[in-house]
Amino acid sequence: MLEIQIDYATLEDCEIITHFNLELARETESKILDPELVRTGVVESLGDSRGCQYFVARHQETVVGQIMFTREWSDWRNGEFWWFQSVYVDPAYRRQGVFKQLSDHVEKLARSNPDVVGLRLYVEKENDRAQSTYHQLGFGFPGYQVMEKMLDR
Repeated sequence: MLEIQIDYATLEDCEIITHFNLELARETESKILDPELVRTGVVESLGDSRGCQYFVARHQETVVGQIMFTREWSDWRNGEFWWFQSVYVDPAYRRQGVFKQLSDHVEKLARSNPDVVGLRLYVEKENDRAQSTYHQLGFGFPGYQVMEKMLDR
């Protein structure tokens, strides 16, 4: 397993996170996003004014991966779910345990917070490799499908 350091992301990490998010959209959904819009969203997220938190994985001072979580309140469970989002590992560092270490780090934080009742994430239906990784980390399918309605802005 690759030795990494996990840090709270800061504004100094904005450019690499923006780059990783653009690559994530391109790789997983074949979407080309507006870089300035993504950068603005990352800046908002890094300020934690949106109820989320980014972490970065560093190997020898280089950011090689990232994870963000957002919070969702569940009245059914009287607690929060933390949703993994914007998960990305640089292709040169994949299959070396970077995501596992990021995931474990967030899970440890979640377990130390009595308000958190579970972890969730999105995964593309066709992304068998990611699904296999998530299963190995204890994630399962809860029986829900995600639906969305985008608002014209």
